[in-house]
Amino acid sequence: MAKFAAGDFVRVSGRGFEYTGTVMPSQDENITILKLENGYNVGIVTKRIKKPHIIKRAKQSTPVLSKVKSKSGLPKITIITTGGTITSRVDYKTGATHSLTKPEELIANIPELTKLANIKIISPFSQWSEDLTPQDFQRIADTAAVELNKGASGVIVTQGTDTLHFTSAALSFMIKDLSKPIAVVGGQRSSDRGSFDGAQNLICAVHYCLSHIAEVAIVMHANTDDDYCYALRGTKVRKMHSSRRDAFRPINCLPLAKIDPKKGVEILAKNYNKRTDKTVKADTQLEPKVVLIKFFPGLKSDIINYYIDKGYKGIILEGTGFGNIATDTWIPTLENASKHAIICMTTQTLYGTTNNHVYSAGVREEKAGVIHCNDTLPETAYMKLMHLLGTNKNLNEVRKQMTQNLVGEINTRIEKNSFLY
Repeated sequence: MAKFAAGDFVRVSGRGFEYTGTVMPSQDENITILKLENGYNVGIVTKRIKKPHIIKRAKQSTPVLSKVKSKSGLPKITIITTGGTITSRVDYKTGATHSLTKPEELIANIPELTKLANIKIISPFSQWSEDLTPQDFQRIADTAAVELNKGASGVIVTQGTDTLHFTSAALSFMIKDLSKPIAVVGGQRSSDRGSFDGAQNLICAVHYCLSHIAEVAIVMHANTDDDYCYALRGTKVRKMHSSRRDAFRPINCLPLAKIDPKKGVEILAKNYNKRTDKTVKADTQLEPKVVLIKFFPGLKSDIINYYIDKGYKGIILEGTGFGNIATDTWIPTLENASKHAIICMTTQTLYGTTNNHVYSAGVREEKAGVIHCNDTLPETAYMKLMHLLGTNKNLNEVRKQMTQNLVGEINTRIEKNSFLY
């Protein structure tokens, strides 16, 4: 059998298959990986190849992984990787994906990053986003604050997309006096696919980190093509589709910025926090005993008693419409629960706001001690209450701040064209 080298353009065939493509580096000599002309990768058990043909040899064999070298004159950007699709590779022996384990691997996949900035990569842990815990949010916030204070022009946090908006909200509340940009980035498609979105998302995230906007933002594809990305405020964004590359949308507001991977940042927001030289502080105390409950017809108020009996300090409710629940059966329970925990109301419609003065139900909720959080998103309210309860022992002050705009989570006015933006 002919010996292939990375970079060779080949045609291989065997029983039931024939592929033409470029040989990719493989960590297992028993697996041959080809990059097909459609942009997808395919892994083939090497011994199954019966008719190998080298169409064109690679001009030279260059090592895939080379040390990341600093370049004078370029700003410093720190990437905190925590796992997820964006920083994963495919194991073609098992078909599963595994996290990239070295900074050089990420740079080898996206070499454009080194033309924009000197990249430092830190991996405090690696796990899927659904496995993240409040302790992980604290570690990310602490690490980001240290890097910003050590001279990084900005910080990029990469993780799985399923809980990306939880992370962006947590960082928005925990990092005080934020003076530089923090981009939270994920990928909807893995690196072996022609539709891999992680490269553009990261390139745009670097551009965002070099901008004048000093806010936590999710930076992801703005549409299903590879045209540009949006920077979306970390407290006003949500994953709105399970698989589309433009899954993350702004809720009740417009994007902070539009980012062209080649041209850079176009700021869209009228009001935003600007870059300064302030020292960043990480205030990472969180109260873990906070729960998010979605109300639905037939849900019994016993669930509130369950969490109160378990010692929970905060409950975020996702009510219907303006923030409604079955008042006749729920009000007595909420009245008692509010003596032991802070009960907050959000709306499961996401767009729009709660209002406890439209229907009598809302008035009764208010009298029972339920706090309406205006247009704060449920996940954002969850992270906000965890943070406030963790840092403030004055419960009346916590109740007050849940209705106040701290980091852009509450709008005094919702723009009409923000709906389904």
